[in-house]
Amino acid sequence: MTRFTRDHEWIRLENGTATIGISDFAQHELGDITFIELPAVGQTVKPGDALCVVESVKAASDVYAPAGGTVATVNSALEDAPETVNQAAETDGWICTLSGVTEGDLDGLMTPEQYAAFIKS
Repeated sequence: MTRFTRDHEWIRLENGTATIGISDFAQHELGDITFIELPAVGQTVKPGDALCVVESVKAASDVYAPAGGTVATVNSALEDAPETVNQAAETDGWICTLSGVTEGDLDGLMTPEQYAAFIKS
């Protein structure tokens, strides 16, 4: 189950683990990504909390937690290759995983179809 936020984050819940990243639309808007300040493993976040910072040639942008939970893992490959987010924002360019997320936590977030309509408007 994948859902999107109005701030252009995505969250994919599989087997009790939520993977988080920024949308393909967001990476296009940011331009070439040059640095990602990853969250700390063990950090606890609530929905809407700043999770990390993505820096690009255009701007530095906060990435917000689409759901509450505890950071379980981070995509440390992004430290050496932040451009992976530009190349594969919604797959290999994931930022972190959260534990403690349930399907109910994703209520109110947009489906892929709703998000596609949202970015067109």
